[in-house]
Amino acid sequence: METSRPSLLTVLAKTIVVHTVTYFVVGLMVFNLFDYPARFAEPIVCDLMRSMDDPLVLAGPLFQPIRGLLFGVVFYLLRDVFFVKKNGWLTMWTVLVFLGIFSTFGPASGSIEGMVFTKLPIAGQLFGLIEILAQSLLLAVVTFYWVTRPEKRWISWVMVGLFVIILLLSILGQLMGGAA
Repeated sequence: METSRPSLLTVLAKTIVVHTVTYFVVGLMVFNLFDYPARFAEPIVCDLMRSMDDPLVLAGPLFQPIRGLLFGVVFYLLRDVFFVKKNGWLTMWTVLVFLGIFSTFGPASGSIEGMVFTKLPIAGQLFGLIEILAQSLLLAVVTFYWVTRPEKRWISWVMVGLFVIILLLSILGQLMGGAA
């Protein structure tokens, strides 16, 4: 599947939208499946992580377009590898996993540095990888699909619609939380 090289604006916009949507959807699923409020209240974790009802945590989706922009810049720079090759999504996901998850420069949970230098239990860090690996896989697959198939207008409608709804819900949550 040889396709033309996507533009900077296309890669940035689509990556911002896909990252924000996949971040929210996967986060919502694991929040409910794995009882994150209880996990975040555990003694060693509560000293590290904000509580689930913290205003900044609730505003989390509003910050994701910034992260999506950062991913999009890298995806654009590597567009010949990620979007022109048949299995570019797999290469994209591998880069995200190896550089963005396992090999971070700081001691992030689930990374090699996190497992070596933090006191967080290894089992908990490995458990947390479920969410991170799922979201990064969805980011790679959906971004690849959307960028390489510009004729599929339905995905634009679905993704942009979800993006707007997620941001509006986050803003509404901030306004409601501020009024309480």
